[in-house]
Amino acid sequence: MWCPSLVRFILAAAEAALVAWPALAAQGAGPDWPCIQRKVPELSLGQFWTGGNLPQTAADWSKDAGISALVTELSARRLPLPEAQQKIREYAESLPEDERERRLTMLVQGLFDQMNRERSDVIAGIARYAKRQRDIAEVLRQEASAVDALRAKADADPNEIALRSDRLAFQTRVFQERARSLSFVCEVPTLIERRLYALVKTIAEALKAR
Repeated sequence: MWCPSLVRFILAAAEAALVAWPALAAQGAGPDWPCIQRKVPELSLGQFWTGGNLPQTAADWSKDAGISALVTELSARRLPLPEAQQKIREYAESLPEDERERRLTMLVQGLFDQMNRERSDVIAGIARYAKRQRDIAEVLRQEASAVDALRAKADADPNEIALRSDRLAFQTRVFQERARSLSFVCEVPTLIERRLYALVKTIAEALKAR
């Protein structure tokens, strides 16, 4: 059985990590942003596409069933990046010359829209996750104080003390595990950015190779 003072010490250490992460983030990040990586909720196409303004037809990518399906397939991280890049090359080679630019630029716009939206959803989820951790930390601190107060009573039930202490210890371990997992979740937006960059670059190369 863990004593509440030890639980509170562990909890304080885990909470300190949550408090420190926002301080390491770039200026302008909100109080619930726990990642060292700079918080950029939205990307711009110009960060990835250097081929000038896309034609107006690119905005209609979702109306094209083939392009829409390809966007879904290529953006999924379960598909290894080299395979995704090869699919782009094969798709480009299959297109008639007079259709290549129109359809490949639609693919660029589709990938950007899809992956930018996915990345924004991840960032919003990270903020919710961190806020939830702070709320849990407060609940655990209150419970630790309550258990300490219970232990100070001469007529306290030893079984109740043991039960609440064990429960608090378990909840604290869960809290710590969730805090540690944040460091991995924080990498996801960067992984999406890198994949998007590589896919768009492959499309640009396919256009130049015509």
